[in-house]
Amino acid sequence: MWNGKTTPGSYVFYYCKKGFFIEGGANLSHCTERGSWTRPSLSCKEIACGDPPALPHTKQVWGGLSNLGSSVSYYCKDGFYREKGSNVSFCAETGYWTHSTLSCKEVDCGVPPDLPHSVMLWDNRSSMGSEVVYRCSSGYHNVGAGNGSVCTAGGQWNKTTFLCQEVDCGEPPFRPHSKMIWDHVSRMNSVVYYLCDKGYFLSNGKDYTVCENTGFWEENDLHCEEISCGQPQILQYTNILWDNTTGLGSMVEYVCMDGFYKDTGNSLSACRKSGEWEKVTLKCKAKCGPAPYPVNSEVIWHNRSAVLHGCMKGHHSWKGSNMSVCDDTGKWQEATLRCREIKPAISELAVFNDKCLRWKAEKYEEDTENYRVVFSGFRTYQRNFHDKRKMALGSDENQLEVCLDLLPVTNYTITVTAVSARFTSTISANTSLQVPQAPEVFYREFETPFPNLWLRRSASTLDPISYYQVFVLPLEGTLVFDCASPKNPDFLRQRGLHGQYITAQVHLKNVGREMNFSVGDAHYYEGYYNAPLLYGTDYYIILRAVSQWRGAFKHSCVLWAKVRGTSYVMMMSAVFVSAAIGLLATVVIVGYLYTTFTKTHCCFRCGQSN
Repeated sequence: MWNGKTTPGSYVFYYCKKGFFIEGGANLSHCTERGSWTRPSLSCKEIACGDPPALPHTKQVWGGLSNLGSSVSYYCKDGFYREKGSNVSFCAETGYWTHSTLSCKEVDCGVPPDLPHSVMLWDNRSSMGSEVVYRCSSGYHNVGAGNGSVCTAGGQWNKTTFLCQEVDCGEPPFRPHSKMIWDHVSRMNSVVYYLCDKGYFLSNGKDYTVCENTGFWEENDLHCEEISCGQPQILQYTNILWDNTTGLGSMVEYVCMDGFYKDTGNSLSACRKSGEWEKVTLKCKAKCGPAPYPVNSEVIWHNRSAVLHGCMKGHHSWKGSNMSVCDDTGKWQEATLRCREIKPAISELAVFNDKCLRWKAEKYEEDTENYRVVFSGFRTYQRNFHDKRKMALGSDENQLEVCLDLLPVTNYTITVTAVSARFTSTISANTSLQVPQAPEVFYREFETPFPNLWLRRSASTLDPISYYQVFVLPLEGTLVFDCASPKNPDFLRQRGLHGQYITAQVHLKNVGREMNFSVGDAHYYEGYYNAPLLYGTDYYIILRAVSQWRGAFKHSCVLWAKVRGTSYVMMMSAVFVSAAIGLLATVVIVGYLYTTFTKTHCCFRCGQSN
């Protein structure tokens, strides 16, 4: 602003142009005494309103300018509509956007429309985008293109083509060879029944179908099959007159065969609804009368005037013809068949002599039968023992005996099988205790008081030997040794000084295949003292093998050695050499050193010994 003068003291006011505002500095200039204007320090800056403010539920249309006079337009977002107010805002001289009064309200479609014969599936929301689904009521089905409606931005539910129409299944399906029982109503749950035509029966499926809510009749695999009685029954001694039809009402006539005549009963049969031929009671008799029956036989075939016989169950044919024939004279030429009772192929099976079998054989004629014998044994006192063997033989005899190498004191199960007859018989046997086999010894004669003896066990390690006993018999006077005596004289318990005694007892488990034994070593063997032998005395050494089982006692004896008396010098040498005998043994030997002996005679009374 200027007053138009240029004299000293005149002044000019400056101001910012439209769209700018004073940012700072002086806006006054005056004319000085020197005739010049002072320079103003005014600073102007352009007005800028920045980004327009956001309004609830709206969007903006804005060119991006924010200087004075710039404008922005507002509009409601999807799902909302303009309720009232101005929708434009301007950038004012103040540097702020003018206030827009636009108000947007959310769209509400309200309750969805009801459709006839349907139910709604709806979550009670009616804002834009909300959905409702329709389902047809029972007995109706949708004939439209869709089944739902959506709330639109216009505040209305969009139009749906959903349409419920009552179910109508139409005509029921046709089933061959049947007729329908139906009231001509085809709504849901309507039922139609099928009845097979005459001469047919229901062979598969149900005899009804139901109209379902899909508008279709229920699937049904009903099948009516023609009644057929099949082949007519065969009656003995008859022929049939028949046209080979088997349907309902078909007929069959029965007539007696040549050589037979009608005795009683009806001869016609018709095919019934049940699929069976009517019962025929016709009986035909042979002109020769009843067929003959050989003893223990039965008729297995009859044709015209001939009869084929067979043996009854439990019998077998032996000799003769098996056919009877009615001749021209009206008499039977009878069969000569002989039927014998079938008996077990093996009977009266028994064990004898502890090792042998005998049985009675039943065979056809003079045939040879093959037999298989299997026997298995065990011992309760030897858990690791098991004897299992078998043998085969053939024979045409009626009485058989066979001996087996059965072991003693063993429980056996013996099975005998007649191979061709496929018959098996079994028996159990417990073998008894046998006299044990004498051990194998090497007899020798010694002139030493410490004889070293040797024995070897029986080759059959399965012999039930319980233990070995070593007897010492001083040879004085007449001496009798009884091997069968159950007495076990002990050296330490002998009252006399010259009696026989047991110097050692050894159980079988302590004996290997071979055993060496030194008589007179002054040791104890299972409670028996092996006393040193006396010098100057002759002895017999006897070995007894003993088998014991429960109350049974079996034994065998063998002469093992003879020990001749030695001199005093030999005795003294033996005493110093065999220091292990001990003081007691030396005293015993010395005590008997000066005894006078006579020639002896020994008699063995061994009883059952070998």
